[in-house]
Amino acid sequence: MPTPLPTKPQKIEHVIFAVFEEDVADMIAALKPAHAGFLQARGFTGKAGNLIVLPSGLGSNEMGGMWAWFGLGARKAFTPMTFRALPTQLPKGTWKLKVEADLDLRAIHVAWGLGSYSFGTYKASSKPVEARLDDGDLTQTEREDIALEVLAHDRVRDMVNTPANDMGPAQIEACARAIAKAHGADVGVITGELLKQSYPAVYAVGKAAAPENAPRFIEVAWRPAKPRGVPPVVCLVGKGVAFDTGGLNIKTAGMGLMKKDMGGAAHVLALAEWIMASQLNVNLHVLIPAVENAISGNAMRPGDVLHTRAGLTVEVGNTDAEGRLILADALTRAGELEPALTIDFATLTGAARVALGPEVIPFYCDDEEVVRQLEIASIAQFDPLWRMPLWAGYNDALDSDIADLKNDPSAWAQAGSVTAALFLQRFAPKSGAWIHLDVFAWNPRSKAGAPVGAEAQALRAVYALIRAY
Repeated sequence: MPTPLPTKPQKIEHVIFAVFEEDVADMIAALKPAHAGFLQARGFTGKAGNLIVLPSGLGSNEMGGMWAWFGLGARKAFTPMTFRALPTQLPKGTWKLKVEADLDLRAIHVAWGLGSYSFGTYKASSKPVEARLDDGDLTQTEREDIALEVLAHDRVRDMVNTPANDMGPAQIEACARAIAKAHGADVGVITGELLKQSYPAVYAVGKAAAPENAPRFIEVAWRPAKPRGVPPVVCLVGKGVAFDTGGLNIKTAGMGLMKKDMGGAAHVLALAEWIMASQLNVNLHVLIPAVENAISGNAMRPGDVLHTRAGLTVEVGNTDAEGRLILADALTRAGELEPALTIDFATLTGAARVALGPEVIPFYCDDEEVVRQLEIASIAQFDPLWRMPLWAGYNDALDSDIADLKNDPSAWAQAGSVTAALFLQRFAPKSGAWIHLDVFAWNPRSKAGAPVGAEAQALRAVYALIRAY
């Protein structure tokens, strides 16, 4: 389980001087010759992420601790997320930050918390990050809020990093139940009666899995303890494919990463936990179709025609385009709740990565006011999102000769992330606004504060949007 940040001030032992590139020359000129010479010899430039820790032999601060200098880069390009790089690079202990007064200290503390994550569940010996940032400059409420924010991101990363043998549909359900129980929410789970309860697409995708990984539909419902007025209904929908072989259209590459195909479910559970713990004024529903896209004698086949909860039929052109099928049933269920806002998270297409890479998340929405609010939240929270078009001209690519639509768009349309969003739009609620986020949920390269492995994406921006709703 993720460990929240400390909520009490720690003893100050060490000092970090955070410096913009433009100020390095003046800063060095004001230092003692030994310190200035050391920084110059080590080539300290103040570029973003540039870190120099002063050796103990060159002296210490007035409290007997170490000194470190950290580059913030150019002032105009600065983001507090730069501080995410520090915790894993500094010696253990509590560090006091010396930085310009107008910087966002809360965002800096969040970045530090995000950079402190490590996943050592399966290692015989694993040490947590032991560098702490002194939080004496924060109020108790701020400390608690930051701890919840970091906890949400760690929840996503822990779930996505966990291999499929320990994070199947049943374990996703267990996570949902634990979160719901902790916050007084209701949970409903449909397993053996998916067809009877009208979730035929969820059943079709997951029916080939072993009994212990049987498909299920999970619904969590929560209301704030002290609602203000009539809280809006907010639905969070998460793709929960615990492992994706590609089905009979078996993946020829990338299958080793498919434990992360439940990243959408992880995101909505973490976001829901954050919302409930913060007592946001919304009536919240979390909807997760949890399946394994396995291969067996009863697996769905290319050419099969599936029924959906919405009453539309779908021709299966590719069994590896399964995420949109289970989301079709989930979005239809969301529409029955008449939400003011529906947001789905899904590790849906490789095309999204071709368009924007692993770090910038495409989102789709045709409500201009909600788009504006989410874009503002993205900038304010340093959480990169980019709006993509629900381009109606590509709708014809979803036409099927024998069904209402097909799950693999015709090749002429090319824009795979766009056509996947257009498919989902057919099932999205007619009430309120709908947002689709095509997340990657993974760091493909290791850098300070962001190791290779699971990543939480768009949580801060979406939380800010919901908080203001």
